[in-house]
Amino acid sequence: MLLGLVWYQHLGLWVAAILTLAIFSFLYKDNPVYKMAEHVFVGVAAGYTLAYAFWSTFIPNLYRPLANLFSGGEIKQGELLWTWMLLIPALLGMLFFARFHPRFGWLSRWSIAFMVGAFAGLSLTGKFQTDLILQPAATFVNLNPANDGGWNSVLLINLPILLGVLACLTYFFFSKPHTGFIGVTARTGIFFLMAAFGASFGYTVMARISLFIGRLQFLFWQVANEYTHLFPPPT
Repeated sequence: MLLGLVWYQHLGLWVAAILTLAIFSFLYKDNPVYKMAEHVFVGVAAGYTLAYAFWSTFIPNLYRPLANLFSGGEIKQGELLWTWMLLIPALLGMLFFARFHPRFGWLSRWSIAFMVGAFAGLSLTGKFQTDLILQPAATFVNLNPANDGGWNSVLLINLPILLGVLACLTYFFFSKPHTGFIGVTARTGIFFLMAAFGASFGYTVMARISLFIGRLQFLFWQVANEYTHLFPPPT
C-alpha cells in the first residue's frame, strides 16, 4: 500500500495512464497500440451504456411493472391500464431481435419505423418551439436606450443582433441580384456568418484542448505525484 491507496487503486491508475499514453501515441502516427486503446474505449463504452440502460431503463420502466402485474404485486392506483399498455413497447422491443433470423428479419422494420416516427414527432415539437418561435422572437430586441443597459446595451448587443440577422437573411435572399445596397448588405451578412462559424469552431477547439489539459493534469498531478516519493533526488 502506497500513500493510502490499496492495490486495485494503483492498478486503476496504471491502466488509465497507459491507455491515455496509448491514445496520445496517435500524435506520432497510426499504430497498433492506439488501435488497441481505441477498441478498448469503444468496447467499455458500449458495455457500460448497455448495463446502464438495462438497470436504469429496462428494469424499472418495463420489467418491474410487468412483473408486478402478472405476479399480483403492488400497482399504483390509476396505473393499471398504463401497465397493460407496456406490453406494446415490450413487443416492439422483442421484434428487434427478429433481425437475427433471415426469414423474420422484416418484422424488425415495424419497431424501427415506430422508433423513427416517435422520435421525429417528439423532435418536431421541440424544434418548432426553439427554432420557429424562440429564435425569431430573440431578434425582436429593444432599441430604446431608456431601458436597462442604456446606450451600451443598444449599441454593443441589441443593434448588432438586429443588423446581423437582417444581413444574413439578405445574403440568403436570391430573388434579387446582390448589387447595390442589397449587395453591400449581403456581404455584411457574410462577415456575420464567418464570425459565427469561427466562434463555433474556436469553442469546439477550446473544448478539445480542455480535455487534453485534463488528461495532462491526470498524468502529472495524479499519477506522477503518486510515485515521486519512490524516486528521491540524489543527494
